[in-house]
Order: sequence, then C-alpha cells, then structure tokens
Amino acid sequence: MGIRIKRVAVLGAGVMGQGIAAHLANAGIPSYLFDIAPGELTADEQKKGLTLESRAVRNRIADAGVAAMVKTSPALLYRTDLASLVTPCNYVDDMERIGECDWIVEVVVERLDIKQRVFADVEKHRKPGSIISSNTSGLSVAAMAEGRSDDFRRHFMVTHFFNPVRYMRLLEMIPCADTDPDLFAAMAEFGEKVLGKGIVYGKDTPNFVANRIGVFGIVSTVHWMKELGIGVSETDKVFGPTMGRPSSAVFRTADIVGLDTMVHVIGTIAEGCPDDPWRDRFAVPEFLREMVGKGLLGAKTRAGFYKKVKGEGGSKIQAIDLETLEYADQPEARLAAIGAARKQDAVGDKIREMVWFDDKYGQLAWKVTAEIAIYSAQLLGEIADDIVNIDRALRWGFNYELGPFETWDAIGLERSVQRMRDEGMDVPPIVETLLAKGEGSWYVKRDGVRYFWDAASAEYRPVPTDTRAIYLPFLAERNAVISRNDGATLYDMGDGVACVEFHTKMNSIDAAIIGMLDEACERVNAGELAGLVVGNEAPNFSVGANVGLVAMLAMNKDWAGIEAAVKGIQDAHMKMKYCNGPVVVAPRGMALGGGCECVMHGDAVRAAAESYMGLVELGVGLVPAGGGCKEMALRHYGSIPHGVKADLFPFMEKVFTTIGMAKVSTSAEEARQYGFLKPGDKLSLNPEMLLADAKADVLAMLSTGYRPPLARKIPVPGEGGIAALKIAIHTMKMGGYLTEYDQFLGHKLAYIICGGDVPAGTELTEQQLLDLEREAFVSLCGEQRTMDRIMHMLEKGKPLRN
Repeated sequence: MGIRIKRVAVLGAGVMGQGIAAHLANAGIPSYLFDIAPGELTADEQKKGLTLESRAVRNRIADAGVAAMVKTSPALLYRTDLASLVTPCNYVDDMERIGECDWIVEVVVERLDIKQRVFADVEKHRKPGSIISSNTSGLSVAAMAEGRSDDFRRHFMVTHFFNPVRYMRLLEMIPCADTDPDLFAAMAEFGEKVLGKGIVYGKDTPNFVANRIGVFGIVSTVHWMKELGIGVSETDKVFGPTMGRPSSAVFRTADIVGLDTMVHVIGTIAEGCPDDPWRDRFAVPEFLREMVGKGLLGAKTRAGFYKKVKGEGGSKIQAIDLETLEYADQPEARLAAIGAARKQDAVGDKIREMVWFDDKYGQLAWKVTAEIAIYSAQLLGEIADDIVNIDRALRWGFNYELGPFETWDAIGLERSVQRMRDEGMDVPPIVETLLAKGEGSWYVKRDGVRYFWDAASAEYRPVPTDTRAIYLPFLAERNAVISRNDGATLYDMGDGVACVEFHTKMNSIDAAIIGMLDEACERVNAGELAGLVVGNEAPNFSVGANVGLVAMLAMNKDWAGIEAAVKGIQDAHMKMKYCNGPVVVAPRGMALGGGCECVMHGDAVRAAAESYMGLVELGVGLVPAGGGCKEMALRHYGSIPHGVKADLFPFMEKVFTTIGMAKVSTSAEEARQYGFLKPGDKLSLNPEMLLADAKADVLAMLSTGYRPPLARKIPVPGEGGIAALKIAIHTMKMGGYLTEYDQFLGHKLAYIICGGDVPAGTELTEQQLLDLEREAFVSLCGEQRTMDRIMHMLEKGKPLRN
C-alpha cells in the first residue's frame, strides 16, 4: 500500500518542529508550521502600532521558527531557499488548513494533557484518511489516542525523529493497538524512501528503543566513572571513537542535548518503568540536579559538563569536577588503553582492545559495555522484537558504529559471558540459550547473507534489508569481483553494470585508483560491460589526491613525474566522461579536491543528499588540475546558448570565487548551486540506496539508447578577464584580505579559467584548458612557498589532500 503525501501540518515550531518541517522541505514536501498565537505584544510590536489581531503578531512564534530554521548551524535545509516551502500558521486562524494535509505530525511540549487537547482539536479539522502522528520521545501511544474516534486511531502512530532531524538517520515508529497495519507499513516505506530515514520498530514502552538503551548507557557510565574515580574529560576520551562512538562521546553530547532534558528523560524511565531490572540506576544523580539548579544546562547556557573560558593564551575548554562542581583544566595525560586500541583498524577490534585492557580505563570500558549488553538482552521482546532493531536504534540514533549486540560479538560473546559470570553479573537466559543452541554469536553470515539470532524462535533469521539495496561487501563474498588492486576494486553489480570502489586510506586518489578507473572504462569500451558506477560505502567518497606524494616528487625536482601523474588523472577523468557506456558517479560525505574532480567527470551523478563537495586545492598552494578548473569553466561559460553573445565576466567571477575561496558545499543541493553538480544530476536521501539508485540510473540511460556526450569548444574571457581579475585581486591585497602569495596564486587561477593570453571570446577545447591546469600545477610545485605550506601541514599532522 503506497501513500502520497503532498502536504504536511507540523504542530509546534520549536527546535524539533523546525527540523521536521525543514527536512520535509529538503524532500520537496510543503508544510504548514503551526504554533500558538501570542497573548501579549512585544515592545517592538507596540511601537509599530500592531495589535493582538495583527497577523504578524499572531504568527510571531511560527515566523520565528521559520527564521531560525534558515539560520541554524549546522544547516537544517539543503538550500536556504527551500524555506519557502514552509508556511507559518497559528492555531487560532489556520486550523482549517489541517484539512488540506495528508499527514499531521504533532511536536508540542512533552505533556500528555497538552497533546490530548491538541489531538482533540486536530480531529475536528482533519480530513478522513489523513495520517496523524506524534513525535513524542516516550509518552504512551495508547494514552495519547485515548478518547479519539475509530478512524483517528486507525491512522494514528508515533513517528519519533531524532535531533537534528536532517542529520540523524533514526526514525522510531510505534503503532497504537488500532493502527492500520498496511498504513503503518506504508508510512515506514515513506520514511525510508522519501525522507531517507532508517526505521526502527519499537513498542509502546517509556522512551521506546534508542533512548531507553542510550540513557541507560549514560547512567551506567556515570555510576562506574565515580566508582573508579575517573573524571569527565577522561571518561569522554574512553567513550569516543576508539569505542565506536562519536567524538562528542558522553558528556559533550549531554551538553548539546541539555542537562535539563537529560534529567527529564532519566526521570521518565524511573517513573514509567517500575519493574525495570536496573531501576535504581535511573535515580537522577545529585550532582546533576545541582548543576541544573545552578543553570549549568550545557550548550544553551554555555556551561555544563564543559565550559569555554578565556585565558592569557586565548580560549580554552575546562571540564567540571563532579565532586566540587568547579571547572578546571582537562588533564592532558594520554591513556594507554586508547593508544593500544588505535593500533587496530576495524572498530570491533578497537572496542575489544579497550574492554580487555588491564587498567582502570579498560575497566570502565568493560563495565559499561557489559551492562549495556545485559540490559539490552533483558529488554529484548519488551521494547523491540529483535536485536536488529535495538542495534539499529543505537547506530542511527546515537551514532554508535556498532549496536549493543554487534559490540557483544566484537568483544567475544563466550569470553565476555564467562567474565560476566566471574564478576557476579546476571546473564539473561536468552544469552544462555544462544550459547547452547547457536553458533556463539548474535550475527552470522551464510552465503553472503547476514543472519541474526531471533530469541523468540531460537534460530537464526536473515537480517531484514531492502531487496533493492546493493552492499559491496556482500558482492565480494559472492565472488562478484571482476578486478582488484591495492587502491580499488571493480565489482559486478549485475545486468552488465560494474562498480569501481576506492579503498585507499580516506579514499585518497592514487595511481592504483586511476589505473582501475582506466581499466573499467576500457572494459566498457570493449563491450565487456554496459556501464559503470563509481562509488563506495565509506563515510567519505574521496578527500582528494594525496599531495604528500607530490611534495616528495617536488623535493626530488621530478617535474616530469609530477606532470605524468597529473596527466594520468586528467586522462582517466576524460575517459570516464567520454566512455562508450554511461558512467554514474555516486558520492557521499566529502568529495574534495581530486575527489570532487572525479565526481564532475561522470556522465551523470547520483549524489547522497549529505555530500560535501569542493575544489580546495588553493589551501595547499596549488590549483585544481584534474579537470576541475576546466569543468567549472565549461559549465559556466558553456551554459550560454549557442549564438547568444553574453558578457562572460559574471560567470568568470563566480568560477574564480568558488575555486579561489575553496568553497565547500554543505549539501548536494548546494553543490549544484556552486556548479559541482549539473542541473540534471540526481540526489538520494537514503544513503543505503545510493549504489542501487546509481545502478538504476545507468540502466535507465542504457534503456533510452545511450550515446556519449559530444566534445565541444567554449568561449573564454581571455586577456580582458585576466586583467579584470588581477585588478580585483590587487584591491583585496591592498585591503589586507590576501597575502602576497595568495595574490600570486590568484593570478595563476585567473590565467587558467580565462583561457590564457587569448582574445576575449576565443573558443578553446577541453584539452587546451587541461593543458593550462597542468602547466600551472607543475609550476606551483616548483615554488618553495607551496612546499612550505605543505610541509607546515605535515608537521601539524593534518591530512594532505588535493
């Protein structure tokens, strides 16, 4: 049962309401954003002569919500102009608009009585068949639906988004007893395919799945850090990336969420779960109550577990001492457990190293990990039907790399259970059953398919996945590898389509990757393959070419080697662009420098919505030389219709500013505005479907009789453009905005994008522009100032990517 949602009413213009309305706009869905009509005028409104009947007054709160949505950082919208899809409304004047909406989502304060009043009003105005949901983080679904009509209850459910809505993948869905199961499934499909969310199916229990387990992890951490005498900042070091957690760890995350919110959530579990096996742990710690009483609420009050203070040497971050509630400098001692874990590559190996490390920090990691594992097993069946939903909830809602049961497998199930027994922990019966009847782990792989232990049936079942999704590791296990080298792999995706996957460190482009791109295109040109996808499942598509190698060649004065390397990249990119079959590039995360240039040379792009693209080479004293300058010129100058004489200077200025300021998009939509993506390039909001969508694009292009693009010449600004840009650069230099070397780099860039010393309007080929790029790049490698920049970055330990 598919559903079409054309318009949504979002009830509540606070932070979460703004986030939901913004993400609906990102998906192209218009919404009405409601909030209350104020009962009093502000001083500014009084000065303007407004009254309580003025529309500007009555919409003040909703208007402020839309305004905040546009200004929020990190950005809630893919592009700021998408805010036009959100219409501010108030409950007094606009309730009839709810009748226009296919979905009404409530996002008001977390009080049952208020929500019930809102739903009673909604029922008077909704159209039959419209979907109603609550974004509650843990109130009873049954209680919220109490007293509503049969049709209301059939269309009612919880859709719990996590904040910030755009970036957090989790969408928890919980039906009430009367929810239409077909409608519920259709809404889950909508959330997954249209909004790009990962769906976790929970049950009507306090705080549902992610918050129930995640908050327990916090209280367990607090308990054991105090038991072991470990401070706030050291605890955050333990529960950071080496434990598969985000760098914000425990207490930095708490500061972002807000300590008052944390107290509320802990209290909700203590109050609503009288039979919880660890209920004593959910007593709000006294230090936390005192901090809230003192107004130390975290980021919103600029002081929580951490506080930024100004000193003689500038600003620094201090951490609170939980005994004295005074702030002090963070200890700088390195933790041996973390050092040992960092030697491992895979996250599971890092976690295993941490929990088995023999010091108090390893003990902290072990105790908390063990208790989360036991708690998750104890709640299995109560909060969710299976381990998959619990693992996904923590991965998608708390940004853990591994969920509790995946972590249990990583540290060794049998070994860890034995240690739990030795330390007097209560191991749940379902774990004993798994050890007796299973294969010694919660997850197993069979014939390239991942299975999970289903506690209800005491057998392994396939992990639910979208049958359309394509996972490269599964292709490898099914012997679908066509070719492989140290930097890249070519996979058979089926239907004559292959995928080039990068797998160097941070997917930096090297000779091996270029070789694989060249080989893959040759296979298409020879008729062995019909088309290609260039993409991977790493967090970042590619951070660019490694200029550390360029620096080594430059120090050896191997100019021919540098030129050959750059020529190789240019040739591979041009081969992609003019391949005999469609080449669709599928970026996600960062695509910087050479990574961005690779994307720009696909015949089409299927980008993850969260793609951050930019030509950043000037930051290391170089220029884009893998075709980036050429493509930017082609897309801007070449956008002028044939036969139309237009001023090239505005186009030239945009190209120069975009490259010269090393602009990086904050979304794929913004990348389109910069020119890194073409108008017809497509986006996928669901990252798990990116490769499948890219393959579908290849097949669609083939089905209509694919022909490679025709090479063409473009007019360039020439000498006049160079002169104009030099004047602008000189002005910025005199104003103190540029250094002398920035000015020098600006002249190099201007020469390339203007087409060199030719008359204005001269038409150049792509190869002529590539030659200008390569010449400038090699010449800059001979500049000591460029090498100084690169060596400075090396000394600072920053990644060197072009």
